[in-house]
Amino acid sequence: MTALRIEQIRRQLRDRGAMACHEERILRAWTRALPLGSGPVLAENFFPLGVRAALPGLAAELAGLARVRAEHAGDDGSARLLVELGDGQTVESVLLPRDGLCVSTQAGCAVGCSFCMTGRDGLLRQLGSAEIVAQVVLARARRRVKKVAFMGMGEPAHNIENVLEAIDLLGTAANIAHKNLVFSTVGDYRVFERLPRQRVKPALALSLHSTRAELRAQLLPKAQQIDPVELVALGEQYARATGYPIQYQWTLLAGINDGDDELDGIVRLLAGKYAVMNFIAYNEVAGLAYRRPSSQRAAAMSLHLYRHGILAKLRQSAGQDIDGGCGQLRARSIAHAV
Repeated sequence: MTALRIEQIRRQLRDRGAMACHEERILRAWTRALPLGSGPVLAENFFPLGVRAALPGLAAELAGLARVRAEHAGDDGSARLLVELGDGQTVESVLLPRDGLCVSTQAGCAVGCSFCMTGRDGLLRQLGSAEIVAQVVLARARRRVKKVAFMGMGEPAHNIENVLEAIDLLGTAANIAHKNLVFSTVGDYRVFERLPRQRVKPALALSLHSTRAELRAQLLPKAQQIDPVELVALGEQYARATGYPIQYQWTLLAGINDGDDELDGIVRLLAGKYAVMNFIAYNEVAGLAYRRPSSQRAAAMSLHLYRHGILAKLRQSAGQDIDGGCGQLRARSIAHAV
């Protein structure tokens, strides 16, 4: 199965006689989880005959891109969705508190972060841009979505064409503020080359996890090896160009990257930078030896950075109460099917 891209949807419509205004109305309705013919003018008075005839089939095709196989509500107001794609493959999306959504960009992942469940089976396939947007449509059918983070399964930089196409549609037809579209990556030179050239420039989140290059290489063994000093410099350049602070992601692993040496390193790297440090308590995974530090230690780390003029936030990974970290619901679903 070839993953459907948004450009293919546009081409189908043009082949039926659609003009740009017809394409945009249909895509606007779809991204807002409305019937495809929705709009201020009746469909029969607005769309060419060929487009009207194609709408039922297109609606069925778009509905078949993704469906919710299972939904798990968390005590924090989040809800993890196990999403089944058209070929039966599954990915995860997370409805977040305060109108947020986290979406997947790949089934599986090739980065192989040592503390992550998603990458244990490697990359299974790329998601098409329409499949990425379909996750937003599923979420909007359930609740309001005003912010989309590309932080679910997969490394967005490894599927950059589809991710950028999805971001462009979400930042236009779907009416999501550009700063509320968050491209999350372990770091890849293609990101810093491509994102500044886009019509819709998303906010950027960089997974740092350590200020020590050798430890970061162990934690992210298949990521493009960019020294943390260079990674922060590239991030700072993008932050100044867009006016959005870089969100640095740091998964807290007890006894590994929660020491005073790392705090000193963060201060050296981020002092004076347009940046936010997001400390994320590790979501423990059965079979992996990693543990999250105590809440007291995590709070002390955040306070230390604050005292050194660095904005730091202590975040909980959504779904910890249901063992719903990225990849966990999918792994359980596969195990139960065997």
